Amino acid sequence: MEKFIYKTKEQMGAAAAAQAAEAIKQAIEDKGEASIILATGTSQFETLKKLVEAGEIDFSKVTMFHLDEYIGLKADHPASFRKFLKERFVDKVPDLKAVHFINGDAADPQQECQRVGTIISDAAIDVALIGIGENGHLAFNDPPADFETEEPYLIVELDERCRGQQLGEGWFETLEQVPRRAISMSIKQIMKSACLIVSVPEKRKAEAVRNALEGQVSPMCPASILQRHKNCKIFMDADAASLLS
Repeated sequence: MEKFIYKTKEQMGAAAAAQAAEAIKQAIEDKGEASIILATGTSQFETLKKLVEAGEIDFSKVTMFHLDEYIGLKADHPASFRKFLKERFVDKVPDLKAVHFINGDAADPQQECQRVGTIISDAAIDVALIGIGENGHLAFNDPPADFETEEPYLIVELDERCRGQQLGEGWFETLEQVPRRAISMSIKQIMKSACLIVSVPEKRKAEAVRNALEGQVSPMCPASILQRHKNCKIFMDADAASLLS
């Protein structure tokens, strides 16, 4: 695990995006294509913005997979992660080889897990751009996270702190509006990525960052599993890194 700390989240995002761009270009050079996983949320604002602007990436050779999505939200809902990724990434690089969204409003969420799980099982993920939640979650794997399931995607229950984070970031007007379930990529599937680019800004993430990077590896802090990844690069601003020893 490599740690990088920057004064501002803008600098953090630019550095994370530059590292991701290099990994994507290297994958295309090595095997003619690249598969990536993209996350959402405020932690990804600067990273995705700079990745789109990076240039020199042949996006027609890039396949994008979606990390997680609320169950029951339509794709045009203001808080939908599909809407987030469409507006901030997909529409800005319209020549992508393929895009695999999670349909959170599918009639049968379990069947949707199987659908996207089958697709990603045939892919070798080169780069995953992810974040760490205030409660230490990875994707929507809240504590205690399932470190053992082999399923690529699963239905999860969102805990109160996770739902509170979504409210605090301004995606919903009341806590009651925040869905209680989501479809999330599993921990094992995330860890299969050849390279993890983790972006974590803001003071409210400082405790989770300390627990994930310096605490014991435990399902009670899902992001602590990152300590076991062979090629994980964590980009933080000074506020997020403020509690590290």
